[in-house]
Amino acid sequence: MSDIRVLIVEDEALIAKDIQFILEDADYSVSAIAYNSKKALEELRNRTPDIVLLDIQLNSELSGIQLAKIINEQYQLPFIFITSYADRATIEKVKSTNPMGYLVKPFEERTLITTIEIALYNHAQLWADQRPNLSFKLINQKLSNPLTDREFATLQQLLQGKTNKQIASDLYVSTNTVKTHLSNLFLKFDVSSRSMLFTRVNQLLRAS
Repeated sequence: MSDIRVLIVEDEALIAKDIQFILEDADYSVSAIAYNSKKALEELRNRTPDIVLLDIQLNSELSGIQLAKIINEQYQLPFIFITSYADRATIEKVKSTNPMGYLVKPFEERTLITTIEIALYNHAQLWADQRPNLSFKLINQKLSNPLTDREFATLQQLLQGKTNKQIASDLYVSTNTVKTHLSNLFLKFDVSSRSMLFTRVNQLLRAS
């Protein structure tokens, strides 16, 4: 799967499904919808997404804020809070979890997509700050199956937090070509998601 995978954690089924339709129409892949914290934790363990949309007020064992702390500690994934509340007390509670975005329901489709794009970009920049310079020669020394020039170019774009459409536009190729390059990258780095690829690249470069 080379699309950006989004986990939706939302206990209102109609809202969750509406978000799913918006995302899929924008070429994102919804890895799962979790209606409670137990399902959310299961999905994080078994099908780690690239980004999480997280309702603050979940009618379940753990709140969205508690889940956010687990995501930070165990998965280092970007997440965006979605909520019906914009009061000062709620905002103060979520600040310490360092969300990559905060959306108040109801929100417009474009606002949702833009917030996700910005969140992915900002998260990629955090990784970039920790990563040594990415070198085509160095990265290929670490892989048993070397990257092609185009795969490396795609990797560079990906590590900037760009979507498939943005990569396609920058490299002047089709989105299907981008998906092919991404699938090859996942195979060569032995990962199954973008978030795992970020981690793997950083591990290889730190070991150099």
